[in-house]
Amino acid sequence: MSEASEAQVALVTGAAQGVGHHIAARLFKAGYRVVLTDIDLAAAERAAKALDASGERVLALRLNVAAKADFEAALAVVLSHWGVLHVLVNNAAVTRATPVLEIPLEEFNEVVAINLGGTFAGCQVIGRYLVEQGYGRIINMASLAGQNGGTSTGAHYAASKGGIITLTKVFAKELASGGVTVNAIAPGPIESPMVQALVPAEKLPGLLGAIPAGRLGDADFIGDMVVQLARPEAYFTTGTTWDVNGGLFMR
Repeated sequence: MSEASEAQVALVTGAAQGVGHHIAARLFKAGYRVVLTDIDLAAAERAAKALDASGERVLALRLNVAAKADFEAALAVVLSHWGVLHVLVNNAAVTRATPVLEIPLEEFNEVVAINLGGTFAGCQVIGRYLVEQGYGRIINMASLAGQNGGTSTGAHYAASKGGIITLTKVFAKELASGGVTVNAIAPGPIESPMVQALVPAEKLPGLLGAIPAGRLGDADFIGDMVVQLARPEAYFTTGTTWDVNGGLFMR
């Protein structure tokens, strides 16, 4: 654990449960002060308390990623509380498994607004601040679905995650000269509440049989990848998408 990481502050969206909470936990373990944000404030507060009962190195905030003003408000609170922010993890997302020919336009727009729009708003608001500070790390959570069109997830989810991969490249180019890196992680099926909700127990053997590695991914490992990309030493890695999919998608 470096001295830099001990003093640094990381904000994670959708951190109350699932992969987002694992990410927050691994950043906390690595010495970061962590801002756990979620649209459900009570859940974010419980998650923060579970990490640090003293509250010295955690802060829970309500943040609806589909609202740019929420990012602006969260940034203001963090700066008031700790005076600085170094790392943003755009993790919050919603998943719908509606068949493509049955997706109402309203549902499509909702999913894209939260997943892709939320990532855009976070990169824009926090990215501008980080460039002003001359340093920062942004890690966006993409998905295997955004690379292969998805299997258990809906077309709107897959499209939004594919868009995140492209947005990552756009912001990486834009923010690089300001000392800010922007990268993405694209997980395949991870042992998480989202996968449990999408894949009925009777279909799980079929899913595992299609994965060359033969098992679901580990959420803590995703968190460890975030920690690696958040390090000051990761300055030469930007615009990339790191695949974690058990061999389901190979470049």
